[in-house]
Amino acid sequence: MNEKVIKVELVPGGWSSSPTEAKMTGTWRTLRPVVDEEKCIGCGICEMYCPEASVKIVEHKAKINYDYCKGCGVCANECPQDAIQMIPEIEARGETQ
Repeated sequence: MNEKVIKVELVPGGWSSSPTEAKMTGTWRTLRPVVDEEKCIGCGICEMYCPEASVKIVEHKAKINYDYCKGCGVCANECPQDAIQMIPEIEARGETQ
């Protein structure tokens, strides 16, 4: 039997600000945040509020790591430019119900 080994980073307080393989949660997300790069000003508020550290500002635009994003919508709620919209995951993947 092949066993998968997952290394878990333990930090004081049990919380890590960087994603690890053990916390990959993107497969059970029902809503996906989508960034409108025309509206995004790269202010970093979405990055600051993301509870999973899934949002990073890259070249002055918000980029979302969908492997770790839970689809909670905090980034969309906090964005002062309304540059992040939450859409159904099946729509984003091009699937039908």
